[in-house]
Amino acid sequence: MTAKQRKMLIRILITAALLIALQFVPESSALHGLPLFFLYLIPYGIIGYDILRKALKGIMNRQVFDENFLMAIATIGALAIGLLKTGDYVEAVAVMLFYQIGELFQSYAVGKSRRNISELMDIRPDYANIETDGALTRVDPDEVEIGTVIVVQPGEKIPIDGIVEEGASSLNTAALTGESVPRDVKPGDEVISGCINMSGLLRIRTTREFGESTVSRILDLVENASSRKSRSENFISRFARYYTPAVVFSALALAILPPAVRGLFLGLSPEWGDWIYRALTFLVISCPCALVISIPLSFFAGIGGASKSGILIKGSNYLEELSRTGIVVFDKTGTLTEGRFEVSAIHHSPMTEEALLEYAALAESASSHPIAMSIRKACGTEPDLTRVSDIQEISGNGVIVRIDGKETAVGNARLMEHLGIRWKPCHHTGTIVHVAIDGEYAGHIVISDVEKATSAEAIRALKASGIRKTVMLTGDGKAVAEDVSGRLGIDEVWSELLPGDKVAKVEELLSGKKGREVLAFVGDGINDAPVLSRADLGIAMGAMGSDAAIEAADIVLMDDNPLKISKAIRISRKCMRIVYENIAFALIVKALCLILGAVGIANMWLAIFADVGVMILAVLNAMRALFVHRL
Repeated sequence: MTAKQRKMLIRILITAALLIALQFVPESSALHGLPLFFLYLIPYGIIGYDILRKALKGIMNRQVFDENFLMAIATIGALAIGLLKTGDYVEAVAVMLFYQIGELFQSYAVGKSRRNISELMDIRPDYANIETDGALTRVDPDEVEIGTVIVVQPGEKIPIDGIVEEGASSLNTAALTGESVPRDVKPGDEVISGCINMSGLLRIRTTREFGESTVSRILDLVENASSRKSRSENFISRFARYYTPAVVFSALALAILPPAVRGLFLGLSPEWGDWIYRALTFLVISCPCALVISIPLSFFAGIGGASKSGILIKGSNYLEELSRTGIVVFDKTGTLTEGRFEVSAIHHSPMTEEALLEYAALAESASSHPIAMSIRKACGTEPDLTRVSDIQEISGNGVIVRIDGKETAVGNARLMEHLGIRWKPCHHTGTIVHVAIDGEYAGHIVISDVEKATSAEAIRALKASGIRKTVMLTGDGKAVAEDVSGRLGIDEVWSELLPGDKVAKVEELLSGKKGREVLAFVGDGINDAPVLSRADLGIAMGAMGSDAAIEAADIVLMDDNPLKISKAIRISRKCMRIVYENIAFALIVKALCLILGAVGIANMWLAIFADVGVMILAVLNAMRALFVHRL
């Protein structure tokens, strides 16, 4: 509890004690009448001085119509009725007392939700270790330049993104991805800031500045999420702006018109006190606190809860749009597949499989192409470059070299045709690398982009959650694209697309949407940035995705797991259900109590429930959104 909350609690306890004590003043006592009125002003002033001050400040700033004004005018009016008519001042003080109890509860609830979110995102490292003359020196992460080697000891957070230079360890990535399974790292592996080093000592060469590292970008996304308001939040803001003056003037009409009609036209007693009391009750009931507080809190809690699962939503407007998603469009490489090439098959004749792979690896020893790297990785040993000579690269086709004095050609079918070598087709899907030695065909190697382990399950989960259509857009060849989409169960696939073609295809899909349906595009590469921006909703892979894709996206998946898309949709729908529940509950109860207050059935105590009670229940319901990560 904060100092401000403790101070309010003390005020509440003092007011309650004084209010109880005043109930024991005998009716025959000389204190009854005007002295009792002044005695009740003491607890009223203790509990309500800040509300009165805010109401007066609002009037002076020409921003009259808010809940402080409503509470001030209602309770002052109730005191006036007690002084002039009933002699009872309990309701006026009690209304202010229970209102402040509700405000304290709301303050505590909002503070707790913020603390919970801060704990979820408590990943910002306070320091980085730099080794100087054999000793570790702690420095501010902001001072560490790109290329600096930092030391991360067991139990410490990785402060800056980088590549492991030395050491092996397991990393706890739960704060970033929501996954409890540790990730093993070794020299050459990329690591991101915010992970906790669980075992061995690591020396990491930084690849980004602290401000551009993953942990800083995550915190920036979550902290700025509230600046992008949803339609529901904007509706509530507009609603409160028009609703408050409407109920003030309605209350004024309720206080003046019925008694005037009774006295002037019906010849009855005006009963001014009774109608003014009804108008004041009407004002207390009308406070829109439940809506104004609970709706933003629901979105704030939902975004925080999603972040614990490694789903970063950049604003409540995107959370709302996500709940209406009907079409999900995927990029292939790096999104549904790992984005890394592996040798998936080797067809050899007459030489052995190992020999064919070795010759291909030697031929590709000077290349940095992903296919060449995958062949060298499959070979398992570093190539002996002394065996290689006369390297001749044929652009777009492959390479011709001499290995152990033998002319070796490694490349695609066009290279074989160029050399007049008869090659054999392959029934496997993937990139086919043919090998010929001294003009004789020796076999071929199949290179495939590996599908992510969760991709097929992710598509099934999306369909189970009601997604109408799944689409894959890729620059790969038709055979590869259809093979991947068929295995994953994707409804529609378009292949051999350039980045501009992807934008055009998304435009076409957007024109075929139904009603308020939302189209989401999921990608990771820099070439996906234009499509991410054009789609209704852009979802980027955050671990291996490019900076441009993450910047252009509205939602970022920190562990690159496509299965998280369906979870994000479930989270958004749960959050929106909570929002709609609060809106419906608050409006129905308010409307009912306003009608009862206007006809004289509701008193101030019912008004207290309609205002404070509804607000507390709505805030409690909104806090359920903090636990959406458990879905």
